[in-house]
Amino acid sequence: MEVLVIITTESSKINALRVGKLLIQNKLAACVSIKEIFSIYEWDDDVEETKEFEITIKSKPELKDNLIDFLNKTSTYDVPQIIYKKYHSEMKYYDWLNKSI
Repeated sequence: MEVLVIITTESSKINALRVGKLLIQNKLAACVSIKEIFSIYEWDDDVEETKEFEITIKSKPELKDNLIDFLNKTSTYDVPQIIYKKYHSEMKYYDWLNKSI
């Protein structure tokens, strides 16, 4: 029983909520978790420090390409963070996830 987890970020809570709701409404995800984070990274030869919102998306492995395409189109970033991995899941959660999407 494999599930797909994708982690991405958004620049504001409003954008993160918009992305999360669209993922659920479009049946691309069963669940989306959003949390505030603080990131430090290099961009254009400068060290940036910024508040961001991390979005954790739980979905089906077969929707990976659709999700990546969706996130690339909806992201407010020039280079969106899209990190993903397949995880094994407990059967009840796996069943719920598959029924939700």
